[in-house]
Amino acid sequence: MPFILIAVLIDMVSIGLIVPVLPPLVGLYTGSQADQAFWFGAISLAFGLANFFGAPVLGALSDRHGRRPVMLLGFAGLAISFFGSALAPSLAVLLVVRLVSGAMQANAAVAQAYVADISSPEEKAKRFGLLGAMFGLGFILGPVMGGLLGDIDLHLPFWVAGGLAVANSLYGLFVLPESLPAERRQPFAWSRANPVAALRRLGALEGVGPLVATLGLASLVQFTMHSTWVLYTQFKFGWGPRENGWSLFAVGLMATLVQGGLMRPLLKRWAAPRLAVLGLVSSACAYALWGAATEGWMMYAVIGFNVLGFTATTALQSIVSNAADARSQGQTLGAVASLQSLMAVIAPMIGASLLGLVSHLPPGDWRIGLPFFFCALAQALGAFLAWRHFRAQRQAVASAAA
Repeated sequence: MPFILIAVLIDMVSIGLIVPVLPPLVGLYTGSQADQAFWFGAISLAFGLANFFGAPVLGALSDRHGRRPVMLLGFAGLAISFFGSALAPSLAVLLVVRLVSGAMQANAAVAQAYVADISSPEEKAKRFGLLGAMFGLGFILGPVMGGLLGDIDLHLPFWVAGGLAVANSLYGLFVLPESLPAERRQPFAWSRANPVAALRRLGALEGVGPLVATLGLASLVQFTMHSTWVLYTQFKFGWGPRENGWSLFAVGLMATLVQGGLMRPLLKRWAAPRLAVLGLVSSACAYALWGAATEGWMMYAVIGFNVLGFTATTALQSIVSNAADARSQGQTLGAVASLQSLMAVIAPMIGASLLGLVSHLPPGDWRIGLPFFFCALAQALGAFLAWRHFRAQRQAVASAAA
């Protein structure tokens, strides 16, 4: 666990560095807020589309060749993305760079498979929580560093992030051990690696079924938030890279505290299914409140309110991982990553379209929160589907016992 946690931390710091500065960088090549929203959505779409097709392939390759070489490929993809973005002379080049890096980058799914390899079913939720804490810690350090560096020069965070990705490649090459023993590997097959087949097998997992829709909605909401947060706060409150860096610092801090410290006691109080539903409901309320916020400080207040919201995805991923056998963790979690990538394809189109509709409104207008109101409705639907699925499971168990 310590080896993979360090690798993920460095990975997420490098990704977090560019979050506050990528939308302003796109803005350098555009002439209006509407154009900025459109092109940022297009660039996010390119990354998500490439990742949608690449993630299940990389997940299946990690089941065949091990997690370590695939993670090294992902680190290389990140380095290409960051250095290429820093050097991009136009939006077209930036689009191509994100397309290539998206195809090579599936570190989140492979890291989850790595943790699944070395964990018993009882340990998975707790250890996925620790992994989530590293994601959160990366988003504590990365965005605030990116915001401060971006105040100096918008290109500087990309150079620093690329350097961290190279450092992570060296760490993985010389320090990170392999987690998947040879006897648990399986042959690579294109029939299992294409994203459509991967999603079908994910839906066929016993005990998962309708949760695929919940996972999809949760991912759609998350990526819509990621693709609109910086532009939303810019349009509504006039925030720049520094302010957005600190706000994302607060999100990461809360995620780390909850997933790294509170996940274990929360799982003792509530089983993973109940915690997932409670987390989804909490998140739905948080998105509605973010959209309705009229002052910047309110964004921070909602982050503090949404404690349970940071547990939902971790609880759902542990349920899905426990439903898969030990030989196909990479394939299964690669399918989850592919589902998330599909939502990452759709989310920028939705987010950019909704922001485009309200970009002409004056700062402070509540209607600028339209993307977050959409997120609240989608998350509420996901909570309902999860609640209905878990209730049906409980009824089936009670009927079988009777």
